[in-house]
Amino acid sequence: MEVPEDVVEMFKEFDRKEAAYRLRTYRHKAYYSLDRNDGIEHEALFVAFSPYELYERKVTIQELYTAISRLPDKQAKRIYAHFILGLTKQDIARAEGVDEKVVRLAIERGLRNLEKILKKFL
Repeated sequence: MEVPEDVVEMFKEFDRKEAAYRLRTYRHKAYYSLDRNDGIEHEALFVAFSPYELYERKVTIQELYTAISRLPDKQAKRIYAHFILGLTKQDIARAEGVDEKVVRLAIERGLRNLEKILKKFL
């Protein structure tokens, strides 16, 4: 069966990511679970925050979103897509129809601008 080139590339990328994941789990010996229904893993992974920590986290996130909104439009969108949505720089470049280097430089410039903005806040 003939398949479009972009579909073939998606399958190849999926295979590469799956192989990388398997290698990471093997290297870090993460292929077994210590959780014997005694809650050890749950307690280690899901720490309950105090009300003060929850409030501080909320304020910090609000400051971050405010600072991102003050960036130029493209920088803000690219930083949001990369760090918040978890898209790769290649995915962002492909979606926008630009070179990956353009996205990478915009994110770097945006992070420098974001640092300046946040320093003014704090």
